[in-house]
Amino acid sequence: MTVLVTGGSGVVGTAIVRRLVAEGRDVRVLARSESADEIVDLLGATAIRGDLLDPSSLAAAVDGCELIFHVGGKVEFCSKDASSMFDVNVGGTRNLIDAARRAGARRVVHTSSAVTLGEQPGTFGLESTVHRGAYLTRYEASKCEAEAIALDASKRGNLEIVVVNPSSVQGPGRSSGTGRILLDAVNGKLPMMFDVPFSIVDVDDCASGHLLAATNGRSGERYVLSGFTLSARDGLNLLAELIGRPTSVRVLPTWTLRPLGPVANVVGRFVKSVPICAESIRQMRSGARYDGSRASRELGLEYRSPRETFTRLLEWFRAEGLTER
Repeated sequence: MTVLVTGGSGVVGTAIVRRLVAEGRDVRVLARSESADEIVDLLGATAIRGDLLDPSSLAAAVDGCELIFHVGGKVEFCSKDASSMFDVNVGGTRNLIDAARRAGARRVVHTSSAVTLGEQPGTFGLESTVHRGAYLTRYEASKCEAEAIALDASKRGNLEIVVVNPSSVQGPGRSSGTGRILLDAVNGKLPMMFDVPFSIVDVDDCASGHLLAATNGRSGERYVLSGFTLSARDGLNLLAELIGRPTSVRVLPTWTLRPLGPVANVVGRFVKSVPICAESIRQMRSGARYDGSRASRELGLEYRSPRETFTRLLEWFRAEGLTER
């Protein structure tokens, strides 16, 4: 079976490609640059030059592919203009599904995000959660729109589409976004953190969830991929235990986020390590709690423990020379 992976040079994509190659699949990866080509070559897959916004290149990429993993997308917070993110996440998804249908592909596994669940603050989001009706961020809005396109297309027949909704992906290969926050905590460069809850899925568990969705998932359904939920304080305590010393992070209660809302955009001009703006404050105030048990019950996914995931991440930090002490 020939398999196409979009976003195959990213953190989640490379984990999926690595697994597919190990299984002996004929793997193509949509690549937009020479650097992506190099990553794909090292993984043992075939790089196909193309872009989600270029329908003609997608037609060539999907030709002869029975299975497609649509992992590619764009993540942005606090940007002045989010139009390019919507173009990639929404328009790119539409283009990919149209190309897959015309090429006669059998199944698409669409990588959405757990943020599309839209749970109320203080509750756990799961597949059956009714969205709160308002978007916390423009990223959430773009992923909701893209997911709706995928689920709507699954109802038309001729193409099976399964949606997976990963929570925060952590593990080897992740040093940006929330991974950067954990790295800064290890290196003593994170002065403070708000005690918000966050849900995590190990990067290799996330890859397993994608492959299991391809074989066991039901078309037109979505599956949350989330292994565990921790408070920021508990996560930092686990890090401190694993590195053998306390972190220097000051943990602030969540109520201190409230007065930051009106001035968040101003504060963000002076804080460069993490995106700070009105939408990121809204997201932090809401927290992130997701229930990934359906993927265990119906797909057969087994999750790693918090200790296993954090240990793997720390070992990778050290192997890459990212830790300073």
